[in-house]
Amino acid sequence: MKFSRQIAGRLVRHVGVAVLALPALALANADVEQNIANSKNWATQAGDMFNQRYSKLNQITKSNVGKMQVAWTFSTGVLRGHEGSPLVVDGTMYLHSPFPNKVYALDVETQKILWKYEPKQDQSVIAVMCCDTVNRGLAYAEGKVFLQQADTTLVALDAKTGKVAWTVKNGDPKVGATNTNAPHVFKDKVITGISGGEFGVRGFLAAYNIKDGKLAWKGFSTGPDEEMLMDPAKTMTWTDGKLAPVGKDSSLKTWKGDQWKIGGGTTWGWYSYDKATNAVYYGTGNPSTWNPSQRPGDNKWSMSIFSRDVDTGKVNWVYQMTPFDEWDFDGINEMILADINVKGKPTKALVHFDRNGFAYTLDRVTGALLVAEKYDPKVNWATHVDMKTGRPQVVAKYSTAQNGADVNTKGVCPAALGSKDQQPASFDPNTKLFYVPTNHVCMDYEPFKVEYTAGQPYVGATLSMYPTPGSHGGMGNFITWDAGTGKIVQTKAEKFSVWSGSLNTAGGISCYGTLEGYLKCVDAKDINKELFKFKTPSGIIGNVFTYEHKGKQYIGVFSGIGGWAGIGMAAGIDPEKSTEGLGAVGGYKELAQYTELGGSLTVFALPKN
Repeated sequence: MKFSRQIAGRLVRHVGVAVLALPALALANADVEQNIANSKNWATQAGDMFNQRYSKLNQITKSNVGKMQVAWTFSTGVLRGHEGSPLVVDGTMYLHSPFPNKVYALDVETQKILWKYEPKQDQSVIAVMCCDTVNRGLAYAEGKVFLQQADTTLVALDAKTGKVAWTVKNGDPKVGATNTNAPHVFKDKVITGISGGEFGVRGFLAAYNIKDGKLAWKGFSTGPDEEMLMDPAKTMTWTDGKLAPVGKDSSLKTWKGDQWKIGGGTTWGWYSYDKATNAVYYGTGNPSTWNPSQRPGDNKWSMSIFSRDVDTGKVNWVYQMTPFDEWDFDGINEMILADINVKGKPTKALVHFDRNGFAYTLDRVTGALLVAEKYDPKVNWATHVDMKTGRPQVVAKYSTAQNGADVNTKGVCPAALGSKDQQPASFDPNTKLFYVPTNHVCMDYEPFKVEYTAGQPYVGATLSMYPTPGSHGGMGNFITWDAGTGKIVQTKAEKFSVWSGSLNTAGGISCYGTLEGYLKCVDAKDINKELFKFKTPSGIIGNVFTYEHKGKQYIGVFSGIGGWAGIGMAAGIDPEKSTEGLGAVGGYKELAQYTELGGSLTVFALPKN
């Protein structure tokens, strides 16, 4: 084919512009990658974009971790539950707090407060926060710190001064929409979700431009294809033992009438990103209401794993873990990306420990279901996941829909807070194992009819929780998991749920916190070998992190009892009202014998000699 000189010139100019533009796109968020590559930092909530929660720092090892001492502490001045962790970037630590969502910048050398940001929020938002006033942390990119406030305001702060660069409203608290999730930065976008499944809020994921906060795209969890950014011919899902297109309006067909508009599927968990697939991975929450009789159908795409293109928001593939959820097995837990052998075959895997008690391994490129097995043997609501259909096989005895409204279905395992909740697991590339903080809790569940009113609770179930009967008597386990075969490798029993995110390091250790307030570090190859134990000022629901400063490695964790498990203490609810806190008040009332309220950061290091 021949071109005229004029046309050739146009092509050269056009291609030239495109080539010049490519590096700008590719490097749009290069400093995030650079910050992550420097192991001295803890630049994202999980330490990387794969959600692995692993550090290459190796000064603190399984041989010397037992000598760790408190290096310094910091009080946040807030008493409610402290989830997430601080960030550390080039010698500055950025801390967050629960509502009112204070942000501090500290000099890690002196612990001097460099600046402080305290937003003015309407206190009425507290009344529509489901399970404590928690916040799961900040994001950092291109000289900005990003905060997702409880009242749904997404804020960009100048990292050097704390001054507001821009704000954008992400939802409306008057209809029950709030935010507890950490924002995530992938490429040139800040990704955030929405909370409020217990208020009939319709879930979505939204991407805002880092530069100015302008909305780039917004994809809903339920509804018409065009609002979900779904292509009925190209968006794939696992069905009949293979991947196939979802088809037209795959969500609408699974809801009765317009129930999808108040159908939940909120997105308050942790997100991950793979540069190679250019996809963001996340889970959607429970359908609303908790009374299944009021919403017949599979209720797609609540309780699902999504893969979306980061640039456009279009859905690559989707997989629903719990069709027609009858137990509030909210599907928002993190997606951990790891390249591992699955059944002997090298695989670009996505590993997800769902609230429903099953751990899923999928091919993150295609969405193919590879492994789905129980990670707590006491899970009883389903016998197994049918690998051809991808559907759990429900045990009729524990079906709250079959038993009907106003019938108390007893002995369901796990409880609504799941075999694992928001507390993120870690992946150790040395052992090839996943380290999973879990709940070991069962429940009685009685659904009842409830009417939807915007801004009012839309739950429709009464719950009681208790330790798993016939087991070790405690409410938690710390386990290691082989995601390639779907088997538990080791289990370490804990008295209460392990509600803290774990950390693994190149020093051969795995660390996590307990609800009583202990920071524990164990041998990554033998988790029952407890190498370090220290009682912090309050119960731990925060995530363990590490950083290095002036040649010294530090390990830190927030303490501050609260969250769903600690809502009784955090909100001052009478422990005799056992079904309050969606069943957690009674289940965890013994916690008050072991810890008290408080909000602080404790940082550890090895002694000088």
